[in-house]
Amino acid sequence: MGTQMSAARRGVATDEMKQVAKDEDVTLDWLIPKIAKGSIIIPSNNVRPQKIHNVGIGKGLKTKVNVNIGTSTLNVNLEEEIEKAKVAVKYHADTMMDLSDGGDVKKIRQTLLEVAPITFGTVPIYEAYNYGVEVHKNPLNLTEDDYIKAFENNAKDGVDYTTIHCGITKDIAKRILKVQRYGGVVSKGGTITAAWMLKHDKENPYLTHYDYLVELAKKYDVTFSLGDALRPGSILDSHDELQVQEMINVARLTKRAHEQDVQVMVEGPGHVPLNEVAANVRLAKSLIGDVPYYVLGPLVTDVASGHDHIASAIGAAVSAAEGVDLLCYLTPSEHLALPNPDEVKQGLIAYRIAAHAADLVKIRDKAIKWDLEMSEARRTLDWEKQLALSIDPEEAARIHSRTGQHPGNNVPCTMCGGACVYMMLPQQKTYVKENENLQQIE
Repeated sequence: MGTQMSAARRGVATDEMKQVAKDEDVTLDWLIPKIAKGSIIIPSNNVRPQKIHNVGIGKGLKTKVNVNIGTSTLNVNLEEEIEKAKVAVKYHADTMMDLSDGGDVKKIRQTLLEVAPITFGTVPIYEAYNYGVEVHKNPLNLTEDDYIKAFENNAKDGVDYTTIHCGITKDIAKRILKVQRYGGVVSKGGTITAAWMLKHDKENPYLTHYDYLVELAKKYDVTFSLGDALRPGSILDSHDELQVQEMINVARLTKRAHEQDVQVMVEGPGHVPLNEVAANVRLAKSLIGDVPYYVLGPLVTDVASGHDHIASAIGAAVSAAEGVDLLCYLTPSEHLALPNPDEVKQGLIAYRIAAHAADLVKIRDKAIKWDLEMSEARRTLDWEKQLALSIDPEEAARIHSRTGQHPGNNVPCTMCGGACVYMMLPQQKTYVKENENLQQIE
């Protein structure tokens, strides 16, 4: 069937490309060359049985937001994961990743693929880990074939993109305990792989067999999300030698995938102090080129437990304004516990705000239309429109109506009451634009 990239390189407009062009208000003539080059991707597994709404990710498009859900070895509740998936769809996540490593991960994955008709990603090493625990009784007794089989299982099930930790090498793993890291290695996939390499004194299976992974990815059009196994887990570790070395390796692997028409995005940190967020994006882009960049946060402080969705949304807004293409959300439960459905919502809303704030910088002429509509609704005291335009209409309506608010439009809210600026000077409510100056209508 080929990949989206191979179609673009032949000048063929797929149905997925047509959908993205419509959603983003761009022409196919503008879009197709960028997919051919790799600066825009459309993750879309060609054997996924569900009909989904595909999104484009990359330069010149709206910033997208990913939601992570999934079980752990200490908490396996499929019904709750289904509820989280429904929340992600309801509140307009662009993509969703199933990070399950506890329970029947295949069943969980297949169920969530059905529940969430959006772009869907996974981390295959979590299935390999699960298999190691269940079958080998020790995840470090995995074989190289177990690693590869886990990737293939995900591809066959229709997963649109997969995180592959192939940039961490055996030499880097040997350096981990020699390089002072305040947070250590906080990537589960990276730690599993590093521990496996050190135990067996072998190279990373996802690197040794990278060409075969590329072959499988090409067959199913699975997009690689080349993982940051060595992302900093503390702002004190930001941009250390381990993180940068892995990024250099990933840049090389990106080129090898592109040579076979396989779509790629590259993952980034993590924990990064505010003054280094922009520099991180620039460094990454200088190494990987105009390949979509996908970051977790980044968190700009390590002390916001219980509110990490806010601390990380700050970093997310700055990074996206600098050119990040996909934001992976954090929830209030980050570093504390598995999130519940309400925390999934809180994290997603925070990140959609961050994404839109960034788009007001990157694609202002398109993004500003939403804000212009809201400004008009506020100025004219059109409450129905204000609530409908809110990023979370339900919450906005709940707050608006809670303390003796007068119903309907053309009334003040309880914040200002009779001192409402649009009541005190009602002439403001109607304007006409003339000679580029706002003129009052009496």
